[in-house]
Amino acid sequence: MDYKKLSIADQALFNEDGYVLIKGMLKPEEVKKLYDIAIHDEVISNKSFDRGDANGLRTKLALWYSLGDDAYSLLARSKRIVEGANLLLEGESAHFHSKLMQKEPKVGGAWEWHQDYGYWYRDGFLYPQLLSVLTALSPSTKENGCLQVIKGSHRVGRIEHGFSGEQVGANQERVDELLKRLELVYVEMEAGDTLFFHSNTLHRSDANLSDAPRWSLISAYNLISNKPYKGNYPSASEAIQIVNDETLLKSDSEGIQEDANFLIK
Repeated sequence: MDYKKLSIADQALFNEDGYVLIKGMLKPEEVKKLYDIAIHDEVISNKSFDRGDANGLRTKLALWYSLGDDAYSLLARSKRIVEGANLLLEGESAHFHSKLMQKEPKVGGAWEWHQDYGYWYRDGFLYPQLLSVLTALSPSTKENGCLQVIKGSHRVGRIEHGFSGEQVGANQERVDELLKRLELVYVEMEAGDTLFFHSNTLHRSDANLSDAPRWSLISAYNLISNKPYKGNYPSASEAIQIVNDETLLKSDSEGIQEDANFLIK
């Protein structure tokens, strides 16, 4: 079975725009398997917490640091994803963390403009040599609060961040100026599409006021030499045990284990 992989042309787009969208990165049967596992995963449900937006709407998420043999980890460890991260980071990547975002109909909150490195800078990473890999487990549209990015914003470097409600947001004055000069893109995705984006790419999302859920699986990767000088993130500087792309479908692995080193809020 053929699996999509990132190319040198994809790398050029990533370097220019701060992101690259790969359509159909996952097979339909892979998406179905992951989504079915996720919606019935009691550990994920018990470990999830929520973040409120400025209007009081809330988005649920679960975040963990350790990779295992569960279905989510088999995707994060898959050859196509890890080699894609290696290509874009221009070196060997390590797994920082993964999270399952659950933006439910009518109540799923917005996310303010931010850079991931706005958070991760405080975690002790000296360089922004990190990226996120977002895979849509359900359709992601303007109506249900798809991701928005400012094209090319990764080239401005890290912007100061402060709290906006329960979230950390980028300095709005600078965001407003960038929006005058750079293109705002709504990244609409079909289930199985995957977005790779730079840790300094400004992004946000609207609340989900539609009748459709927006679930996505996001794994963050760090250049293995970019070891954080503080915090307890051992996997962020450890080699990933890569598995073949077909392993996710062939495996009978189900949901995540309790010992996956979850972030507890």
